[in-house]
Amino acid sequence: MSLDIQSVGATTDRFVLEYDWKTVVLYALGVGAKKDELDFLYEGRGPRVLPTFAIVPSYKAVWALFDTTRADMTKLFHGGQSIRIHRPIPPAGRFETVGTVHAIYDMKRFAQVVLRTRSEIEGELVCETEWSLLVRDAGNFGGPRPPKAQVPKLPDREPDFTLMLETTAEQALLYRLSGDENPLHADPDIANSVGFTDGPILHGLCTFGVVGRALVRAACEGDEKRLSAFGGQFRRPVWPGDSLRTQGCLVEGGKVALEAFAADRPDPVFTGAWAEIAPA
Repeated sequence: MSLDIQSVGATTDRFVLEYDWKTVVLYALGVGAKKDELDFLYEGRGPRVLPTFAIVPSYKAVWALFDTTRADMTKLFHGGQSIRIHRPIPPAGRFETVGTVHAIYDMKRFAQVVLRTRSEIEGELVCETEWSLLVRDAGNFGGPRPPKAQVPKLPDREPDFTLMLETTAEQALLYRLSGDENPLHADPDIANSVGFTDGPILHGLCTFGVVGRALVRAACEGDEKRLSAFGGQFRRPVWPGDSLRTQGCLVEGGKVALEAFAADRPDPVFTGAWAEIAPA
């Protein structure tokens, strides 16, 4: 089935996620939160909600848009992800989310599919997401090229912060309980069949959440409400059990440029990354 180029502009119905403190705690555990981050793990202290939880209410709308675009899931790669938080996410509530096929770009061999979601609680916009997906062998359809991303670049100097956070061998099995049940991240046979002979890889969005935790701790001084936007590009696989090293620089306008590395491997796994930090 070929990619439906005419699906640009298509919008989903409203998808509802009713959630409570257990949902946000499960997500925090899924992205590796530890006991020294107890405020995110214990209902007696809220719990506080990690900003990257914004991904969770978007899942059903995004899955519906996969069907709308007729993207071949066997040839689809998650290229990049961003979130924008308009107000703090409460520890319980009822999200209503709508998704849209924002654009489909021609990258010669690949097509880039850009999906966007808006999530509201009681009619107020809480968060937005943008998903950049690459579909192999779906390009060369004569469409527009993707625009150049306007994101801050890492300056040529030592990073202002470096933070190493661990994942466990079971991290992907825990993360998938928040909504991404792709068996690639659980089944060794499926992982091997697509070339990951070392076993199931970590979800890109789990890596996104771990790096988001690093941002909260290192760039927001522990105040998750200061992280108003965050995005980046997935470049290389991460395996459950890898430690993730995030390093970043503060740049003009309350922004951060950053990248992340897995284990002791020299090439970054998450690049072109940026965040917007509100004043304390």
